[in-house]
Amino acid sequence: MSNPFQATICPVIMAGGGGTRLWPLSRSGHPKQFLAPSGGDRSLFQNSVVRLHGLAGGGWQLTPPVVITNEDYRFMVLDQLAASGAADGAIVLEPLGRNTAPALTLAALHAQGPGADPVMVVCPADHGISDVPAMTSALRVAVEQAATGSVVVLGVPASRPETGYGYIRSAPAPDGARQVLQFVEKPDLPTAERYVASGEFHWNSGIFVLKASTWLAALEAFRPDIAAATRASWDARTTDAGFVRPGKEQFAKVPSESIDYAVMEKCAGSPFDIRMVPLDAGWSDLGAWDAVWQTRPHDDAGNAFEGDAVLHTSRNTLVHATSRLVAVIGMDDAVVVETPDAVLVMKRDCSQDVKEVVAGLTARDRAEPLLPRKVHRPWGWYDSIDSGSRFQVKRIMVKPGASLSLQMHHHRAEHWIVVSGTAKVTRGDDTFLLAENESTYIPMGHKHRLSNPGKVPLEIIEVQSGGYLGEDDIVRFDDTYGRK
Repeated sequence: MSNPFQATICPVIMAGGGGTRLWPLSRSGHPKQFLAPSGGDRSLFQNSVVRLHGLAGGGWQLTPPVVITNEDYRFMVLDQLAASGAADGAIVLEPLGRNTAPALTLAALHAQGPGADPVMVVCPADHGISDVPAMTSALRVAVEQAATGSVVVLGVPASRPETGYGYIRSAPAPDGARQVLQFVEKPDLPTAERYVASGEFHWNSGIFVLKASTWLAALEAFRPDIAAATRASWDARTTDAGFVRPGKEQFAKVPSESIDYAVMEKCAGSPFDIRMVPLDAGWSDLGAWDAVWQTRPHDDAGNAFEGDAVLHTSRNTLVHATSRLVAVIGMDDAVVVETPDAVLVMKRDCSQDVKEVVAGLTARDRAEPLLPRKVHRPWGWYDSIDSGSRFQVKRIMVKPGASLSLQMHHHRAEHWIVVSGTAKVTRGDDTFLLAENESTYIPMGHKHRLSNPGKVPLEIIEVQSGGYLGEDDIVRFDDTYGRK
């Protein structure tokens, strides 16, 4: 496609959501955008990065992506960006959750920079696309329209009456584009049926394309309070270890609002030209397990599965097995999700109710909504494979060249056994190497550190013993990753 405007494209990826409706696979500490709920080797976030990188070429200049996320996800974003070939991407950390309008404002302020005003292609990190070339084509059309100052939203053909999606009503414009006439939020079923029958409505994909200056001008016109408070936070930003941190005190004063409510719904009929480009690319917001079932390949009985699963006399059922064999017999229109520490069984049409279960577990201070059994850390991961009243057993992986913090525990001792790789151990004043099948003992109250000096992953088994085994019994003296 030609590029008469010579626009610079800045990919913006929103990666701060919690994804509670895909529990138990998705947890608040490791949400769905960093997982692959529909299968494959790449996470939803990585797929988003790779898809947007496909906009390069054809005369368009593509900047490194800007990722808007939060403190808890910063190292997952850093690792997955690097694995996606985008290690130079910018990571902006929201100090607090304030919805998508302030998040996009932070991205626009970062993208503008000295003398820059790129076209931002703004995508959620947790959506699925089955036809990437079709999406790339739609985005290129949207970029050309946005380069002239238009606000552009991608609309998905409404193939069925969905009550969980927002809708866009549009009409052909004289220049061949589609002019947005109205945004409608999540209608009831009879209204959704009328929308689909009329042919005038598309689903709102949540993918927006517009210049940084256009967003900031529209926000200033419609929500000057958000614009001013977010800019004050941006002006107070700091940078460390590649992370951009807006001022927390200032950001706490930013009103919480979505992109749609703050700006998009107000653009129709205003001086801001708002267009829609159809997106027919197998889009799904993957917002619930029913949506995952719809995106998966089905067998002759309509069943879909991931992992080690056996289905017998079952129809239209989704099974997601993570760590063991799952057998399902005589189930119709069901969802079964197995993880090492929790199992979900429900009717598919109850998928939206998962968030109520998560809320109930959270109210009871259960750990299951927060983290999976296998917890990712900037240095690797640990998997809590067994525990009792005075012991806990963990399988630990340390990435090549990585190191845990120099630390100490008041209430537990630790035994380390090397399973594979080479461990560099600091224990008190001593530093030594351990090879495969060798072990060591860390007494309670001793400073210690575990590092991987090798070029292959290090795996150890750690046996903790003591009166208290919580993760908060860690006193850090030095940490490569700036954790306290």
